Amino acid sequence: VQLQASGGGLVQAGGSLRLSCAASGRTFSSYNMGWFRQTPGKEREFVAAISWSGGATYYADSVKDRFTISRDNAKKTVDLQMNSLKPEDTAVYYCAASSWNIAYYSNDQKYGYWGQGTQVTVSS
Repeated sequence: VQLQASGGGLVQAGGSLRLSCAASGRTFSSYNMGWFRQTPGKEREFVAAISWSGGATYYADSVKDRFTISRDNAKKTVDLQMNSLKPEDTAVYYCAASSWNIAYYSNDQKYGYWGQGTQVTVSS
């Protein structure tokens, strides 16, 4: 599966952005999907994940109640709605696909397919 992330940009603190990840390939609906982020000099950080059916979602504590992950298997997309953004949310955001059990949702080593990343910058 190939992934293409979009929707990043510059926003003021307290604002919102919606990231989208478009997938190609016929087996998208069989993958658990995740969003990760990374800033220079730091390790990649888990943000959110959603099971293949959309029935289960998981969030990092730092984004819980502010971010919402969703997917549309018919359109082969997974979105990340980001509200109440903070300067510390500034990072390059990556979408990823995993064929592993959803129990590994926060482990980036279990995601075999990655998008190219989209920059999110939150100004104070």
